[in-house]
Amino acid sequence: MIAGPSVARVIAALHDARLAEKAQTAFYRGLALKAEWAGDGKAAERLNGLLADEQHHFSRLSARLLELGETFADPPQDSPTVDLETWETVARPRERAEIQRYERILALDLDSRTRRLIEEFLVAERSHESELGGKWMEA
Repeated sequence: MIAGPSVARVIAALHDARLAEKAQTAFYRGLALKAEWAGDGKAAERLNGLLADEQHHFSRLSARLLELGETFADPPQDSPTVDLETWETVARPRERAEIQRYERILALDLDSRTRRLIEEFLVAERSHESELGGKWMEA
C-alpha cells in the first residue's frame, strides 16, 4: 500500500496520469490510422509503437489503481486533429509533459511497487521524447 499521509495526492496523481495516457493513446491511434491510410509504412510503424507503449502505460495504471481499491469512469475523449506532416512538432511537447508528470509523481511518497512502475514509464517516455518511436515497454 502507499505509505504516509499523502495517499490522496498519490491516488489523484495516478488517476491524472491514467487519463493522460488515455489521451495519448487516442492521439497516436488517430495518427497511426492516418499514416496507414496515406500508405506511409515507416510513420505507421513508429506511431503504432508509440501507441502500444501508451496503451501499456494506461493498462498498468488502471490495474494499479484497481489494486489500490480505486474505481474509475472515463469521460469521452476526442482525438486531437494533427496533420501527419507535422505530428512530430506536436508529439514531442506532449511527451515532455508526460516526463514532467511522472517526475512529479516520483517526488511523492510512493510505495515500492508504484515507484517501480512509474520509473519504468519514465524511462519509456524519455525514449519517446528523444526518438518519437515506441516499443520501449516489455509485455
